[in-house]
Amino acid sequence: MKTKTIALTLAFCFLAGAACFAADPHMGTWKLNEAKSNVTPGTLKYNSVTVENMFGRVKVTADGLDGDGKPVHSEWTGNFDGKDYSVTGDPVADTRSYTKVDDRTLNFTVKKGGKIVDTGRLVVSTDGKSRTVTVGGTTPKGKKFRNIVVYDKQ
Repeated sequence: MKTKTIALTLAFCFLAGAACFAADPHMGTWKLNEAKSNVTPGTLKYNSVTVENMFGRVKVTADGLDGDGKPVHSEWTGNFDGKDYSVTGDPVADTRSYTKVDDRTLNFTVKKGGKIVDTGRLVVSTDGKSRTVTVGGTTPKGKKFRNIVVYDKQ
């Protein structure tokens, strides 16, 4: 009887935890909606972004094109706690930090060599079907930019 009770309790805890992460509007695969986006030429553009829970941490995988049109694949694993975590494959950054503002909004900072190169805000729509990323900064060539990028949930 105790074994059955313990097993049911563990199963319930696991399902409750999974439901909490499944309910996070940031999770999922997002595809670039070019028609609704305004991306400065010569800046990094991610065509696909996947956000998933990885054992209590968040993993963000993005594929797109750098400022010269070459393919880019970047990966970031961390938490939405405002701390810097390493990013791989991003030609303009080596760390990113995300801070949760509310359930649908994240602020982020992108750094290269400890220096801030981009900052922005990511907002998931109330229906959860799209997200808008507003990012500004300076390109590696010193040009200031501000991009508004819209993604549709897949």
